[in-house]
Amino acid sequence: MNIFQSLIDFILNTGFFTIAWQQLIMIGVAFLFLYLAIKKDFEPLLLVPIAFGILLANIPLSGIMNAPGHVLIDGIPFIEYQLNDGIIEMKEVGGFLRWLYQGDYLGIFPPLIFLGVGAMTDFGPLIANPKTLLLGAAAQVGVFLTFWGALAISDIAPALAFYTSQEAASIGIIGGADGPTAIYLATRLAPKLLPVIALSAYSYMALVPVIIPPVARLFTTKKERMQKMEQLKPVSKTTKILFPIVTTLVVALIVPPVTPLIGMLMMGNLFRESGVVERLSDTAQNALINIVTILLGVSVGATANGMDFIQSRTIVVFILGCVAFAGGTAGGVLIAKIMNLFLKKKINVLIGAAGVSAVPMAARVVHKMAQKEDPNNWVLMHAMGPNVSGVIGSAVAAGVLLALYQG
Repeated sequence: MNIFQSLIDFILNTGFFTIAWQQLIMIGVAFLFLYLAIKKDFEPLLLVPIAFGILLANIPLSGIMNAPGHVLIDGIPFIEYQLNDGIIEMKEVGGFLRWLYQGDYLGIFPPLIFLGVGAMTDFGPLIANPKTLLLGAAAQVGVFLTFWGALAISDIAPALAFYTSQEAASIGIIGGADGPTAIYLATRLAPKLLPVIALSAYSYMALVPVIIPPVARLFTTKKERMQKMEQLKPVSKTTKILFPIVTTLVVALIVPPVTPLIGMLMMGNLFRESGVVERLSDTAQNALINIVTILLGVSVGATANGMDFIQSRTIVVFILGCVAFAGGTAGGVLIAKIMNLFLKKKINVLIGAAGVSAVPMAARVVHKMAQKEDPNNWVLMHAMGPNVSGVIGSAVAAGVLLALYQG
């Protein structure tokens, strides 16, 4: 009888009998992300680890995201002690992914990602056509529109969702389509919202092929999308070497709080362009960024526990994040249209949509859109100008928000 009772107790305490409906929904979201990554090839390097992190975090009783010092036994949290030579000591415990998550929470992973991005990025298109810097700056309009939108919702419908100015600023930065920057800002201004902001930012980065095309088509004509552009002028090696050094000094002096991000981005680019540290450049743009992407992706996904995640306040963040992203895309396109009113050599306004900083995803999507209208139209390198300037723009926007609202 005891054996049968033990067997019944075991079965009743498995995840099959303790899983909540909120966790089932998030597991469904994980399956959706895996489908988009594997079947549709929507940025699998991001979506696969994020999706699997969501899957792991929503397995009940796994303890994989338990805070250190707290273990759930029969649903009751307690601190585990260890007897050592007659002295009782607290044994620090915690879930495996909870420890990886500290790289997000402490702001370690974002600058390391930027180091790798810098080493992979060619700023030549931006240097060759500096006016595209305006398109990257214009794309940050989504950041500030969403910031004001979050504050407006807090005033109009506080029962639905209420956000402080610091939280609204952290939500707005999702519009920059820059996951590392969103994490970096949220850790300093809105740590309680870090999980939903991080997941929202990375989800929308991965869904660039879904979000940009309809917004870009809405604000452009077929003639504008077919506009061809002249080949970019070559940029000297000296200029490429000076660019990351000068940019670091200028941006860091204007917005000091963002120095870790812009500094790592430009140091990675200096590795690439100097030509004397090939091993460092290769490590930064391959091994390092791949490792950090795995750790960051799975730990970001692991923050999406259905029990904490499915509530009106977090759902509104996802909605605002989408608005921010769409607003940034539209802002870049509209500024490109305005620029064409004054330029003798017209630009393809689609490249304005690449002003969001999802590098090089946004530029590739824009290029495919232009080629769909005219297979002989090559705008990829032109789109990389606003795309990489968007990285700098989102970092500057974060620095401004930090300067205004931190402490």
